[in-house]
Amino acid sequence: MKYQGVLTKMQTEFGQPIQYFLVFENDFLNINQLLNKTVKINFVKHQCLSCGLDKPIYRQGFCKSCFYEVPQAADWIMRPELSTAHLDKEDRDLEYEKKVQLQPHIVYLANSSNVKVGVTRKNQVPTRWIDQGAHEAIEIVEVPNRYLAGVTEVALKEHVADKTNWRKMLKNEIEDENLIEWRERLKLYIPNEAKDYFIENNKETHLDFPVLQYPEKPKSLNIEKTQEYIGKLVGVKGQYLIFEDETVFNVRANEGLVVSITLPV
Repeated sequence: MKYQGVLTKMQTEFGQPIQYFLVFENDFLNINQLLNKTVKINFVKHQCLSCGLDKPIYRQGFCKSCFYEVPQAADWIMRPELSTAHLDKEDRDLEYEKKVQLQPHIVYLANSSNVKVGVTRKNQVPTRWIDQGAHEAIEIVEVPNRYLAGVTEVALKEHVADKTNWRKMLKNEIEDENLIEWRERLKLYIPNEAKDYFIENNKETHLDFPVLQYPEKPKSLNIEKTQEYIGKLVGVKGQYLIFEDETVFNVRANEGLVVSITLPV
């Protein structure tokens, strides 16, 4: 069986364990069903997620010219505090920016390799936590726009990390933390304009990933360079495929690459 298409981040369904899907234009794969099976991945070409041309991918699935033009790659995506739609100010495309920025956002704590603070749209809970490989998470504030979430995150990251150590996360070197206690400690540092949006009395969400074997020394697969890889799939965590030989493949970091995936009959 052979599947081919342009990579975009794996779609997920919250469950015990989480279900993962690779979605192509005309087909999809339930990745959980491939566990313990040998999979062959071949690089075919590039396909920018915006213009669709076979041009080298620069960042986030876009070729260089699209990366600097499309609103989906603007600075406020990575740095929510730069959002300006609430002021009616355009960055690249005000209609798009209003649609994304002017909706409820959550500032949360997630524990993947360590406790970290992050921001996501409310409708992306718990997807965002799954994508980060967090085994537990909790919401801190729910605000009406992205800007307020961004300034809250900036204030809180003075007191807690805002990055995940991907190696530690994949090795499953995790410690359970009391995120309710963390949330109460950090409450002091929420900026005044977001204090009224603090969420009281909510519980941690626990996430269960479909992993049969964690790597001790994960090594990252560069499919553009190797052109082909064959390995037995033993797990999925975050946006990573984990193979028996400790190779790991970050699907999200390879968005915009067209690959073929061959499965045993």
